[in-house]
Amino acid sequence: MVRKIRLTLATIFFVCITLMFLDFTGVTHAWFSWMAKLQFLPAVLAINVGVIVLLIVLTLLFGRIYCSVICPMGVFQDIIAWFGKKTRTKKERKIPYTYSKAKSVLRYSVLGVFVLALIAGVGSFVALLAPYSSYGRIASNFFQPVYRWGNNILASFAEKYDSYAIYDVDVWIKSLPTFIIALVTLVIIFILAWRNGRTYCNTICPVGTVLGFFAKFSFFHVTFDAEKCKNCSMCSRNCKASCIDYKTHTVDYSRCVTCGNCLEQCKFGALSYKFGTPSLATAFPKPVVIEKPAPKATAKAEAPKAEEKAEVKDPGLRTFLTTIAVGAAAAAKAQVIPEATDKKVDGGLAEIEDKVAPQRATKIVPPGAISLRNMKNHCTACQLCVSACPNGVLRPSTDLLTFMQPEASYEVGYCRPECVRCSEVCPAGAIKLIDVAEKSSIQIGHAVWTAELCVPLKDGQECGNCARHCPTGAITMVAHDPSDPKSLKIPVVNEELCIGCGACENLCPSRPISAIHVEGHEVHRTI
Repeated sequence: MVRKIRLTLATIFFVCITLMFLDFTGVTHAWFSWMAKLQFLPAVLAINVGVIVLLIVLTLLFGRIYCSVICPMGVFQDIIAWFGKKTRTKKERKIPYTYSKAKSVLRYSVLGVFVLALIAGVGSFVALLAPYSSYGRIASNFFQPVYRWGNNILASFAEKYDSYAIYDVDVWIKSLPTFIIALVTLVIIFILAWRNGRTYCNTICPVGTVLGFFAKFSFFHVTFDAEKCKNCSMCSRNCKASCIDYKTHTVDYSRCVTCGNCLEQCKFGALSYKFGTPSLATAFPKPVVIEKPAPKATAKAEAPKAEEKAEVKDPGLRTFLTTIAVGAAAAAKAQVIPEATDKKVDGGLAEIEDKVAPQRATKIVPPGAISLRNMKNHCTACQLCVSACPNGVLRPSTDLLTFMQPEASYEVGYCRPECVRCSEVCPAGAIKLIDVAEKSSIQIGHAVWTAELCVPLKDGQECGNCARHCPTGAITMVAHDPSDPKSLKIPVVNEELCIGCGACENLCPSRPISAIHVEGHEVHRTI
């Protein structure tokens, strides 16, 4: 029963969280964004005391159910481990996992370095180890393109029948370095989970280490009945956390993720998940030597030697890695901007050159981020805001100290005044929740005009595109030569009215760099 309940809840959380990274309509974000806010590290960075206390209390009551139900990276590893077990030979399936001692020195060393990086504000290192963020990068870089390609195929069929309920969307790599990090993470997680189940959770994951400490004192936990146990080793062989020692009838509760596999596999009722007052004896169990009776002459055979590990030549794993390599190579060939397949032309006569991002003195972060410092100190680089942005404005940073954290750029689209989706989905407090009215008064940057790139001065043609599309009326067209009544008009920016939305930069016809671009503000202002 424990396993069935856990599988049901884990499936709901995993599917809903994954859909948030795939969906481009915003529907799932409105329904399920609270699930992202239940993630442990984002809750810590957002100083969401309610969620932190809730997760710790759940762990003290039931053990590490967070790791097997709420955390998408944990459930993702379970899925990989399940497929890994199914692809093995019949002989290899008998001993999929074995008990191993806890690698406490490694676990707490990684946690210590992680905490130091968190305090020092080295967000790039924090993002690499955060489990939710790691899964987010995998989902947004690999699952999302597949989902959108499938949508585009359906859209092409629907278009043939004059139906536009399903519409075509752009598929593009927003950051090649982030894509490579996601690829490396996926390969490492896959190999560890395929062969050894929850190795990542119990050796590297800082969240698993913290919750593992509290799980030692959990009230409900897996308990042995020594009288019923036949030392068949089925529990140890099916424990993906490698935390059950059937010889000494002990369970390392700091590593147990309460998956329920052992309870289902035990045919003698020797294992149960029940209430028990925590004590130092259960929190820090000492090995107990059990004397085995002498084997009878009529015994068929000894219990399987679970400790023996054979070198597994795993064709399934090799096939997966080959597929990943081919897929990654194909994806890397994709152009970094959405217009990768269709050439944009002006009236069918000349190809329009794609825009290139200008060199900004100060980078731009979305409304609600408050400041560059707030973004740097709170963002976990989960990529949820990047995936949710409907206008292609947000993309991962390539700067070392803010690596993979979102920043805005306007080559593909601009930050529309009516959109606040990034603030609605951010679970870590890096982008505070704002409404549409509030967004219109937040100045994240200001427009800067470059005369030598402007169409009226460079090509001698009238333009005014930036002024026509400015939502705040911050740009006014004035005569370049006031003494000449036929003088072409040029833009003048009122920095007090400009909010830095990037409409002018995005819609400027100058190529490859816009004649007007936005410079960010280190601290956002209210106008």
